[in-house]
Order: sequence, then structure tokens, then C-alpha cells
Amino acid sequence: MGGLVGNTPARQGAGRHAESGPKSACSRLSFPDRCIVAAFPGWRPSQSLKREYTFVDEARHMTSSRPFYITTAISYPNGDPHIGHAYEAIATDAIARFRRLDGDEVFFLTGTDEHGIKMLQTASREGLSARELADRNTPRFQEMVKVLNCSNDDFIRTSEERHHRASQEIWRRMDANGDIYLGSYSGWYSVRDEAYYDESELSEGEGGVKLSPQGTPVEWVEEESYFFRLSAYQDRLLEHYEKNPSFIGPEARRNEVVSFVKGGLRDLSVSRTTFDWGVKVPGDERHVMYVWVDALTNYITGVGFPDVESEQFRKFWPAKAHIIGKDIIRFHTVYWPAFLMSAGLALPERVFAHGFLFNRGEKMSKSVGNVIDPFSLAQHYGVDQLRYFLLREVPFGQDGNYSHEAIVNRINADLANDFGNLAQRSLSMIAKNCGGSYPEPGALDDADKAMLAAADGLLEKVRAHMDEFAIHRALEEIWTVIAEANRYFANAEPWVLRKSDPVRMGTVLYVTAEVVRQAAILAQPAMPASCAAMLDQIGVEEKKRTFAHLGEAGRIVPGAMLSKPQGVFPRYVEAEGAAE
Repeated sequence: MGGLVGNTPARQGAGRHAESGPKSACSRLSFPDRCIVAAFPGWRPSQSLKREYTFVDEARHMTSSRPFYITTAISYPNGDPHIGHAYEAIATDAIARFRRLDGDEVFFLTGTDEHGIKMLQTASREGLSARELADRNTPRFQEMVKVLNCSNDDFIRTSEERHHRASQEIWRRMDANGDIYLGSYSGWYSVRDEAYYDESELSEGEGGVKLSPQGTPVEWVEEESYFFRLSAYQDRLLEHYEKNPSFIGPEARRNEVVSFVKGGLRDLSVSRTTFDWGVKVPGDERHVMYVWVDALTNYITGVGFPDVESEQFRKFWPAKAHIIGKDIIRFHTVYWPAFLMSAGLALPERVFAHGFLFNRGEKMSKSVGNVIDPFSLAQHYGVDQLRYFLLREVPFGQDGNYSHEAIVNRINADLANDFGNLAQRSLSMIAKNCGGSYPEPGALDDADKAMLAAADGLLEKVRAHMDEFAIHRALEEIWTVIAEANRYFANAEPWVLRKSDPVRMGTVLYVTAEVVRQAAILAQPAMPASCAAMLDQIGVEEKKRTFAHLGEAGRIVPGAMLSKPQGVFPRYVEAEGAAE
């Protein structure tokens, strides 16, 4: 195996919320130690309202922050976490961290989906009860988000009592609205997908086995069941999609869902009687809820439902975004909004579906033996290196590939060579030639002004991409400016100016350090620990690491001291004779 060589950042194991600003009045909530509010609320302007944007954006400096509730899908703990779970958690965390730094009051929820027949079957094969399986495996998912330095404010387990109360209350509301009735179900069901399928959706696999659209085997099921009148919500759903075009993203997923709903909706079986591991149906405990009624409800459980008058629920619901995999888009954009409409609750603002990660172009599966363990990756390459790779390499919303060569290229080219080298060279020259303090810049020439303008203009560009969840585009914008700064530094040749024009040398070093400062602040959502280490070296106080301090508002003060520069992004070097 190869590995990272070079100096390891002192803050590499820094605690969560490392990028956060001071606590606010939200500390009065029941989760004060985890409530993080930064100082500068962001706002995406209409391009045609530049003057209005300036007014509103400045006004928000003086107003309280906006609530921003974001969730991952909850994971089945019937096995160990894989890289797909890690990818979704990291991406959602990057959005949450960005929003905190941009001034929003963020609540970020993740968790585990512990009910359903899939859990029962796995537990039975291992000689365990479903509860024992959940209690054994869920801590691995909790450990995963911790190891990956995710800043989730809560971790929900659907086996918790608070969630049972919430699930039973949404059922009661749907029942009171006349949308629940008792009948008999017969049809095709996929245990792995926890989903029902029509005959027309199935294909035939080897040996005549019927397969779902996801390629999973289905079985014929017949039993008494409660049904939800999904058919009654076809027109309301289509109207919602029409009036709220950004409700489903990306566009390809929106088109897929609209086409499905236009094809007609059948009432949905929402209970089972053949097993008892789940949330009991209120008033009829012979039945347990269909796992997706229970699972989807976690999003409102997490913010205090059924106490709809609580400060937490009133503040954070409806959610700003559910971040999910594209394979569960139907549940989140058809079933979930219909349940909420029936229950008289507001709908989330957006559901965004990311794509799949492939291993060298192949879908990962246990049978093939190419499933990637996120713990091993994080240990081998580094947490922030893994985070950066996944966020930069894969266009968010599309499928992407993982390979050893690709991650090493990102580590060495983007991090070590581009960002790390720029910071190390400029800060080391300041430490060596300017007495360890930032020089007073001289008169700025056109190149200096252009370089500072590029850095100052980054926030608006990055924010626009993050508003669309185009995380890879946001990082591209930052690295474009880093590349410009490398060219600026190389063309100016400050090492030559040391003797011939020390004032000019100081100006070049000051401008370069200022670009590094702004790039490090903006890259915090992707690489929180590494950027914290870099900002420590630059001498940026923790309270001045929010986006309110970008641009001229947070310029480096000439004469301020910096810490001894150390490499933050070591190169990855293959071990001699390492096998691919």
C-alpha cells in the first residue's frame, strides 16, 4: 500500500463544527451544544436585480439567520456502511457546512431505517433478532459519520420511541382524512427494495426469476393490508410539480417522476401482517406499517413531530432539502408528498437525487467483491482527501466512478500541487523574509487588482452553484482562482524581487496570502479539518472564518503574525512494488 507523505496538519483530527461561528439564541433549543450559527446569511440574487441584491444582502448582515433543515436518506443497517452511504453523508454535510458559514441556522439529520422484512431476514440468517441486528450494526453508521467529520445535529433510529409516536400520529392524520382503508393485497414485492411493483415494471432474469426495475428479485405476496388512497393525489402531485419546478432535482429525475405519475397511480399497500418488526398500526396491532410510511416519517420526527407547536418544528419544517439516492426518488417525491398532503403538513422544498458510485465502471456488489469500505479509504488516503475527491470528481446528481488512480490524481494535483504548494511557498517566504508577519503591500498594479478581484468575486459564484447543489462546480470555481494565483505568483517571481524590489515582493506575497485565506474559508465545507489547519497557520481567528469575512471585510492585517508554515496537503506516494 502507498500512503501520504509530508507534514500532517495539527488539526486533522479536529472536532466537528470546526468551521462554525459563535452560538446564537438558538442555544436555547434542546440541542444547544450542537446548534451552530454563523454570522453572515447568504442570499442568491436574481441576475436582473443587482442593486436590490446589494441592499438585501447587506441588510441580512444585521438580521437573524434563516433556518435551513437538510437530511440524508436513512440507511438500512442490515450490513456495514459502504462508500455510497459515505458519499451521501459527505455531500449533505458539505451543503450543511456551507449554509452555516453563509449565516443560516442549520439542522442536519441523518440516521438508520431499522424496520422491515429485510432486517428480519438478515437477522434470521445470522441467528439474531431484528433488534439485536440493529443494535449491533447501527453504531457502525454512527461511527461512519463521525469518522468522516460530518456535522449532523442529530442521528435518528426508527426503532426509537419518539419515532413510533410520530409514525402513529401521521397514520392517524391520514386515516382521519379518509385516506386509509382495509383491503387485501396481492402482487409483486421486492424485499431488498422494500417496494411493490406492477407486472409491467418487471423483467425476467436468469432462470426465469422476475426482477424489479432495480434488478432485485421480487416475490408474490398475498395478505390483508391497509391501503393509502394514493390514486386520489395524482392531480395534486402533478399540480405541485408544475408550480414548484425545483421540487425535484436534477431535471432528469423530475422528468422521470412526472412521467410515472402521469401514467396513473394505484392505491398503496401500507401495512403488513406476516411479520411484527415495525411500528404498530394504531387501533389494529395485528398490522405493522409498511416500512416506507415509517421510514419517510423520520424527517418530521427529527424536528419534533408530533408536537407541531414546538419551537423546533415551527422553525425547521418544512425541510429545505432531502438528499437521497436516485433509486428511492419515487418514494420521496410521490409517496412522501402525498402522505404529507393527507396529514395536512407542509411539503419539503426540494428533493435532490444523487447518482451511483461505480468501482472502475462496475456497479458495486458483495457478490462481485468490489464493495468499498469508507473506513479503510478514510484511513488510507485521509478524511479530507476522500471528502474532496468525492465532492469534486463526481458531478452531483450524476453517476460517478471511483478508482485508486483518480483519487491519487486529485490528492497530488489539486491538493498538494495547486493549493498546498501555493500556500506553502507564499507563507514560507513571508515567514523567512518578512519576520514572520504580513508585509504592508505597496501600490497595487493591474495584476494585483485582478487577482484580488477574482478572490473577492468567488463567494457569489460559489453560492450560486451551491444553491443548485452543484458542489463540484463550486469547487471548480475555487480551484480556478487557485490556478490563477499560482500563475500570478510564478509570473511575479517574488524570490527574485527579494533583493531587487522588496516592497514589490511584499505586495505579491500579501496578495497571494489573501487569496489563500479566502480559498481556505470557502473550501471549509469540503475539507473542514485541513482548511482549519491552513487558517490556523495564516492566523485567522475562528470567529473570522465565516463568509461574512470574505472580500475586503476580512483582509489580512499588515503586521499580523502568522504561525510557522507546515504542509497541510501531503503528496500521496505509492509504496515500492505496490499492487494496483
